Amino acid sequence: MREMEFKMERTGLLEVGDVLPVVENKVSNSYYYTLGHAYAMSANYSTLERLVSREGKVVEVEETPKGFFVKVLFDEDVK
Repeated sequence: MREMEFKMERTGLLEVGDVLPVVENKVSNSYYYTLGHAYAMSANYSTLERLVSREGKVVEVEETPKGFFVKVLFDEDVK
């Protein structure tokens, strides 16, 4: 299982237990991921860290002074 964190700008868009699609986007030499219907966005990942799964399960939604963060669990091996 692989866990990734996504930054969400506002709360109430998703709940723990939701299974959401993930879209991969490419920038010059890295990749980032968009969760659901643009609910949240990941950090940039290198080619070796690319996500294989195309959907994940929300396991935590957390509010911090820096904003809302969503932890999503994907069914794949961590390398």
